[in-house]
Amino acid sequence: MARESFDKEIQFLRMLALAGGAYSRQQFADRLGISVHTYDKTLRNLKGMVSILQQGLPAEQGTELSEWLRYNYYESADPLLLFLFRAKSLKETESIRLSLLLTALQTKELTAKDLQDVCSEQMPTDGPLPDEKTIRGDLKYLEEVGVILRVNGGRPYRYRAANDLIDQLSDDELMDLYDYVDVIANTQIPSVQGYLLRDTLKKVLRKRGFHPEAVETHRYKYNYHSRILDEAHLYTIFGAIQQRKMLHFLYLSPKKGKNYASQNTNPLFERETKGAIETVLPIRVVYDHQYGRWYLIGHHSRMGIMKFRMEGLTQIEEADAVEEDEFAKKLSKVEEQLKTSWVTDTTRIIKVVARFYSPNRSGANFILERVEAQGQWGVITENSDSTFLYEIMVNGIYEIKPWLRSFGSSCEILEPAWLRKQFIAEWKEIQTYYESI
Repeated sequence: MARESFDKEIQFLRMLALAGGAYSRQQFADRLGISVHTYDKTLRNLKGMVSILQQGLPAEQGTELSEWLRYNYYESADPLLLFLFRAKSLKETESIRLSLLLTALQTKELTAKDLQDVCSEQMPTDGPLPDEKTIRGDLKYLEEVGVILRVNGGRPYRYRAANDLIDQLSDDELMDLYDYVDVIANTQIPSVQGYLLRDTLKKVLRKRGFHPEAVETHRYKYNYHSRILDEAHLYTIFGAIQQRKMLHFLYLSPKKGKNYASQNTNPLFERETKGAIETVLPIRVVYDHQYGRWYLIGHHSRMGIMKFRMEGLTQIEEADAVEEDEFAKKLSKVEEQLKTSWVTDTTRIIKVVARFYSPNRSGANFILERVEAQGQWGVITENSDSTFLYEIMVNGIYEIKPWLRSFGSSCEILEPAWLRKQFIAEWKEIQTYYESI
């Protein structure tokens, strides 16, 4: 499908996942900047993707789109947003055809001619039947990505599914692998590949008679599933960085509340866009764990270093490449300005000093452990049984302030004095909320 449709569906799913049933159809359409007719059409397309992705699954394993939208506190590892990657990575006919090929190769060693016959028998009647050249192209792709193997022997070549690792694992080993992938996929970034692997292992466990949901040993959730959608842009951006290519895109600032802008392809219906068209050299990608946000750091020919929230990027296109020396200079400049950034701030450097108070009980000092783990390049001094000082030189205080505030009464700001006064005023305001009624 067109990249425009991909952008629209990304924003559509983000709003469904985050807002749920809070908006009516008209409110959703207004927020996205589309008509109610386009809203209904997009929803039908998403439901169609669900049915395509689940072809061949037993009825009990099928999932309606409404089920994916239903909130489940614990089911953090099967987010609605993930299925868009499967749906958008292939055309509809490719998705059906590759599913048939992989299913056929699970139990038999087959030639390209054999697989062409399988597809001819099982492809939908309203779809085009693949020729042998198409099948060979599919087999080459599947072999390159490592999901099938060519069996030793002469022509005609025979292929089989690459299930050696899974088949050689005992039930206990497979469960251990599933648990490991489950944790890593939910806690590390990027996470899409981990979720896809987890889904594959879950299917294998079901075939062996296990139900992963019934034997899961970990219960936790990650609050920012919407970050998965931004990974759709991540690999395009990484590719552009590796090739030193400029990126051209329409940027919709999340602060302005406009989530999508259609491409003006018909002059009769052309309208002014709410976004800004930008051309930048991508330099770095930064992830903010505290808010679950991806950022693109790039260099603009006129504005210099610019920062963009990944969720606001739409209609991304690669442009011309720059010389290696030019890229190196821009990279050095960005690294110098971000050297003391808590996340992406590039304002003036400020010294922040805070006193942390240790828990008033024996056992692990979780305050100290957290500061050591999250305090980045800050230095801990004057460490005693009851308190310790933390000092850091950081660009501005806007990004580090929520982290300091999250410690509550266990953190006292000492420097700068104006920041201390801000915290005092904030805590006094909070205190008024809890006065006796």
